[in-house]
Amino acid sequence: MNRKVCIVTGTRAEYGLLYRLIKKIQSDDTLRLQLVATGMHLSPEFGLTVREIEKDGFPVSERLEMLLSSDTETAISTSMGLGMIEFAKTYEKLTPDLIIVLGDRFEIFAAVAASVPFRIPVAHLHGGEITRGAFDDVLRHCITKMSHIHFTSTEEYRERVIQLGEHPSRVFNVGAIGLDNIRHLNLLRNKELEKKLKFKFNKHNLLVTFHPVTLEKNTSKIQFSNLLHVLETLQETNVIFTKANADTNGRIINAMIDNYVLKNPYKAKAFTSMGQKLYLSTMHFVDAVVGNSSSGIFEAPSFKVGTINIGDRQQGRIKAHSVIDCEPTKNGIRDAFKMLYSNDFQKRLKIVRNPYGDGNTADKIITILKKTHLKSIVIKSFYDCTYNT
Repeated sequence: MNRKVCIVTGTRAEYGLLYRLIKKIQSDDTLRLQLVATGMHLSPEFGLTVREIEKDGFPVSERLEMLLSSDTETAISTSMGLGMIEFAKTYEKLTPDLIIVLGDRFEIFAAVAASVPFRIPVAHLHGGEITRGAFDDVLRHCITKMSHIHFTSTEEYRERVIQLGEHPSRVFNVGAIGLDNIRHLNLLRNKELEKKLKFKFNKHNLLVTFHPVTLEKNTSKIQFSNLLHVLETLQETNVIFTKANADTNGRIINAMIDNYVLKNPYKAKAFTSMGQKLYLSTMHFVDAVVGNSSSGIFEAPSFKVGTINIGDRQQGRIKAHSVIDCEPTKNGIRDAFKMLYSNDFQKRLKIVRNPYGDGNTADKIITILKKTHLKSIVIKSFYDCTYNT
């Protein structure tokens, strides 16, 4: 067996999560890695992170341009259409035996939709989840229905994928793949990290990642303004920002970050792309991950670090007891910080358990893929779980 396994990645965060799986596929004698970089990876505005992929020693099989230099609704829809055209050309050229994708973004939806006429099996990571505040929610479920092998991050999500009509024999609870990096990467120590960041830690430190809430219209500026207002009131607190993705109104948030850092150069710093090792090393030494990123839900609990989860973007996801949900108002965010630094919450952090697994997800995925016969797997029937139980 020498299967051609095509992994599609469109963002820096998604690539970081997939890193160990890519590495294991590359080193496996029975698998041949094909890596397709698209979306923000090819944009100078978002750090041209395709160079990080190549720096990690992974040859990029295809660079697929699909991202317009705008984040309006029209631009996002147009990008999806362009993506489907370019993915069709890519699949015709690469003829992969299997496609692996993660998550719910519009780039991934385009990649999977284009694969359907080619009858290429798709393995999908992180299906069955819910994020009520983002249109990614509906894209994720659509990707599930176009996929053939499913790797979920919890048993509850596995059951939801089955509820969507996928056969139980093709749905596997393997945990969240982002935890693999926490377990296996050699993270930086405090002083080494400060040197890499070119930034000194204070008594209190925060890692802020805030993305647009795409199912709400024009709320990003107001919500992020409320967060910045509260950050201004915190004493002896430094802030490290990572910038927003190429979602609708993401550029508004990024401009606000740049302006805040310009006014507060001694206590704030922003990164377009930190890379997984630097990002996780930073997470290890902060008081909390603040904003609405999934990293505050998946990875932060493993460090026993608090998360202030603002607004609705991550509503519906299973959360550890280290996650504080709050309204995107000044009072809501202010109250969340009070809870974060309370004695009761700090005691709770010491015994928190991450519900997303043990950090061996890549190994589990490889084992399952190598045992799975791909012949005729694209012929699916709807599994009616009510009828079958």
